[in-house]
Amino acid sequence: MATQILPKDWLETVIIRNVCKEDLPALEWGGEFSHFRRVYAEAFERAQMGYSILWVAELLEKGIIAQVFIQLICNRKELADGIRRAYLYSFRVHPDFRNQGLGSRMVRHVELDLIRRGFQVLTLNVARDNLNALRLYLRLGFHIVAAEPGVWSFVDDKGIRQTVEEPAWRMEKVLF
Repeated sequence: MATQILPKDWLETVIIRNVCKEDLPALEWGGEFSHFRRVYAEAFERAQMGYSILWVAELLEKGIIAQVFIQLICNRKELADGIRRAYLYSFRVHPDFRNQGLGSRMVRHVELDLIRRGFQVLTLNVARDNLNALRLYLRLGFHIVAAEPGVWSFVDDKGIRQTVEEPAWRMEKVLF
């Protein structure tokens, strides 16, 4: 996408909705994130089983411009325990739509949905060098609670295991 010239009220026309299977190719953003193809498919399967919730933001005629995934339960209970804690991950806003309120709107949407489901705490990990995201989370009321080594792995679209080392801060927010 080239630099966007958007009407002043464009954010009000964004639809935040759950991911459907047909959305999976669009999450690759024209190939930029095709290496996560299997990650997205596995996340969708977990959502179908009720272990997670996948959200996208869609703008008419532009398509999917943001995504955020929520894990409701995982093997690390300090992140998501299926009862009171949920874990936010894979949060991405297309560069053309950053710093205009969409990220804040999506996080608030997630928070309201989790409150409705009875969750009380939202956790996330943010790369220590991602200062823009860190500022966003702090502004939205998250607090740093621990350092994380940020080592994780995935099988890419070619079937090769990739390991990512991204030192992070674990943050959390009590939901109201």
